[in-house]
Amino acid sequence: MNILLINHYAGSPRYGMEFRPYHFAREWTLAGHDVRIAAASESHVRSRRPPDRGPVTREDIDGIGYLWLRTRPYRGNGAARLANMAQFVARLYRLQAHLDGWRPDAVIASSTYPYDIWPAARLARRHRAGLFFEVHDLWPLTPRLLGGFPAWHPMIASMQLAENYAYRHADAVISMLPCAYPHMARHGLARERYVHIPNGVDPAPASAPQDHPDIPRARAALDALRADCDFVAAYAGAHGHANALDALLEAMARLRDRPVGLALIGGGPEREALRAQAARLGLARVAFVDPVERGCIPAILQDADAAYIGLRHSPLFAYGISPNKLFDYMQAERPVVCAVDSGNDIVGEAGCGISIRSQDPGALAEALLAMRATPPAERLAMGRRGAEYVRRHHAYPVLARRFLDVMEAAAARR
Repeated sequence: MNILLINHYAGSPRYGMEFRPYHFAREWTLAGHDVRIAAASESHVRSRRPPDRGPVTREDIDGIGYLWLRTRPYRGNGAARLANMAQFVARLYRLQAHLDGWRPDAVIASSTYPYDIWPAARLARRHRAGLFFEVHDLWPLTPRLLGGFPAWHPMIASMQLAENYAYRHADAVISMLPCAYPHMARHGLARERYVHIPNGVDPAPASAPQDHPDIPRARAALDALRADCDFVAAYAGAHGHANALDALLEAMARLRDRPVGLALIGGGPEREALRAQAARLGLARVAFVDPVERGCIPAILQDADAAYIGLRHSPLFAYGISPNKLFDYMQAERPVVCAVDSGNDIVGEAGCGISIRSQDPGALAEALLAMRATPPAERLAMGRRGAEYVRRHHAYPVLARRFLDVMEAAAARR
């Protein structure tokens, strides 16, 4: 099968996030399929820019044929980003000229925003190929709720037309959100064309060598906490507003007289404000650890008794979540304290920790004490259950096979 995957932000190990298109394409290629990825040359989530040798630049990465469509640089979420989207979609309409006679059997529109469904549908009709729409977030609902845009705003109205078109015309809609079908049904999707394929992880993630300088530096901070605590929790990741770390510090204030420590590993826009909050609350058992390479996280987490993930309350989470940070914790075999109000509960399903309400310092303090009171052998069993759950339900080879089954079933129906 020839598969064309359209994803504005697609990355690779060579260029950085996002990785889902690469891992799916790699698995399909190993299974004998010919895969091409059409992506924009400019993306805010990549760490490196791909080559730019013209309107469309071809590059082979691990057997996958990348087509980098030249787009303008942008910053933030303003008009420049919208212009970048429009330019990418416009180039997609001319992509046929760059396929050199290659004919896709399946065309996947997967760019977070829904505008790419129209050029994807045009290509699918031309080649009598299957048309598939992959949903990362619910757009335009997400910018409406987060940005406060009214329904009549031209950007929102046009995205709504694209989303409705996708739900009515795609052979299948693949949703990363487990509870999104009711929303999609209201916009025209039939139940038999809805498929949930969640976020994934590399079953063998890259890990840093034990002598990597980030590992002993972070471990020293955890060891310092351990000298005064019999239980140490850790958070590893961005210190941003969405992560509700202020509620975690409020919970630690309630545990000020208990031998419970906390290591906050990483950086971000809220870090200095969190430092000031910890000082104001007199939190002597909270350590701020400078950012470390992602490959070092599993080794560092081995020195923690539990890991924390939290998110501020948002109505968007009613449709479910599938966060990579949680999977990193589970792969590291750490029990998890999860403070997220969501339509799904991965921690509860896996039996790998404690799930509580978001932004509730009292409930969070009780959860940390409950985890501290759990015998170490049971905490170890929780961690192992989490790792097994990820291997069974979120490993990219498993998810890529499910996606391929959807495409093959649609081809059989046609």
